[in-house]
Amino acid sequence: MPLQNRVAPDGSIVAIGARGTVMGNRGGAIHGPERTLSSRRWASRQWICCRLEFNGRHRALMQPGKYTELFFLDEATALAAGHRPCGECRRQDFLWFAKLWAETKGLSARAMAEDMDAVLHNERLTPERSKRTYATNIETLPGGTFVLWQGAPHLVLASWLLPWSFTGYGTPIERPDTGSIEVLTPPSIVAVLSAGFCPSLHPTAHAVD
Repeated sequence: MPLQNRVAPDGSIVAIGARGTVMGNRGGAIHGPERTLSSRRWASRQWICCRLEFNGRHRALMQPGKYTELFFLDEATALAAGHRPCGECRRQDFLWFAKLWAETKGLSARAMAEDMDAVLHNERLTPERSKRTYATNIETLPGGTFVLWQGAPHLVLASWLLPWSFTGYGTPIERPDTGSIEVLTPPSIVAVLSAGFCPSLHPTAHAVD
């Protein structure tokens, strides 16, 4: 039976057999001894997105007392859920992300991880601890952003909207030229995407190239 460790763009964690192309965690263990999730969905504000492999490390999933490994279709999905690049296994991507974050915030030095995590924790969750979304004009959104279109998550990519699923992206539809739309990706991450950060995408997204 699949473990409950696959993450959707809205941040929900489900049990499904589909494999992801990136992994991550939420700052610690959110599972119990039976490798099932507890009632909480994060251990700290440090929500990160990691490589599947790093320095040849191998570990069993959901070990007692260890962080809960989470998996995403791709990095754009992880960003939509409110995760940022890991500062260890993805050091160069983290530095790039932090540099662009600082630029978008008008900071004089590279943004620190704990400062970004504090902002993102507020942007990804409502006071009731549900997914925080917001509305904006669709024409302002950069590629790599996730939106809700007809109630389902779609990836913005060039002039297209790509329907998302745990197994990949579906047939693209033409992106509207204008209009308000509900956004899943936190606004500070959207700003970083607008500044030039390019998240990794599942191979099915490149069918629109």
